[in-house]
Amino acid sequence: MASSLSLRSVIVPLLLLGAVAGCDKQNKAAPQATPSKPPADEIGTGVARTPAKDDKAVVDVIGTLDRSHKGEAAPDIAFTDPAGKPSAVKAFAGKPILLNLWATWCGPCVAEMPALDKAAADITIVAVSQDLGADGAVKAAKFLRDHGVTHLQSYADPETKLSVAYQASLPTSILYDSTGHEVWRMTGGMDWTTETAKQLLAEAK
Repeated sequence: MASSLSLRSVIVPLLLLGAVAGCDKQNKAAPQATPSKPPADEIGTGVARTPAKDDKAVVDVIGTLDRSHKGEAAPDIAFTDPAGKPSAVKAFAGKPILLNLWATWCGPCVAEMPALDKAAADITIVAVSQDLGADGAVKAAKFLRDHGVTHLQSYADPETKLSVAYQASLPTSILYDSTGHEVWRMTGGMDWTTETAKQLLAEAK
């Protein structure tokens, strides 16, 4: 009987210790709380509460803002305009533009499209579809019509040359100033109607 009690006095604490250790592991694996929106004085700089490496920071807990390419000239890569004619970022020289790379099959791209369309009332947005193949442009144009997009026109890059050049995950948006030099790029969907977005877009002159 004494030996049985002694054995129990050893086993029970060990079991309790194991249970505590398991909870600790579960807590570490659990998703972290969603970070709050950056304070107003940080928004204009695009710097979130905890800046990431390489001048990258989370903005509005949606996209990732990257300033590491600031000042770079736009790549001279052709894409097609709504009439099917060749165009490029340099064709818009003299005014700031937001180049948006998207595709009809991309969920985040589709989700941000209504806000992107509204933002296009205040800044030139060149939304270039990355839908592959000869029917890519047709598919993208139909998508915009079917979804009631009114301010954006349908540009296309059926060979995804822009995605390759920017090493982009969709959606990716790149802001260029009036001289055709990059200000920043955003990877991931974004609500382009927020005050944060408006301040960021206003950086291009």
